[in-house]
Amino acid sequence: MFRLSKKRVTSAAVAVTAGAAALAFAVATGTSATASAPQSVSGSPEGAFTRIADFYGSYIDAVYEGDGRTADQLRAFYLSEPLQQELKRWEDANHANGVLRAQNVPARWKVTSTGSGTGKTNATVTLTWGSDTTEIHVRADLRTKKIVSITD
Repeated sequence: MFRLSKKRVTSAAVAVTAGAAALAFAVATGTSATASAPQSVSGSPEGAFTRIADFYGSYIDAVYEGDGRTADQLRAFYLSEPLQQELKRWEDANHANGVLRAQNVPARWKVTSTGSGTGKTNATVTLTWGSDTTEIHVRADLRTKKIVSITD
């Protein structure tokens, strides 16, 4: 059986205690935790809000990598057919990506729930472009979990 030395166990305990103290300080002061704090992402295939976040994360990755085939497949899977047609018209008129409402790819993204009602769930997608941000309002159908609306 593998055993850690007493010195190594003590070092690990000190590191864990220091990390917990840094996190407690960050929470108490309203600052962010240290870079060594673990990150997590969670979701559910049953939730329409999770589907919005999953779509934007995957879609931005595909566009960033220049993988148009995957981007098209993601649109086909996550977006309702009427929205796909609406985006095509918007893109033809605006010469930009209708999902991102831009001609390039954001450096960062964040999806925030803005509530649910009348069979729909709503979210705001915040896209960060260097020092600027834009917001996109997205709506998904709770039953089908398809994204049905993307607006500025």
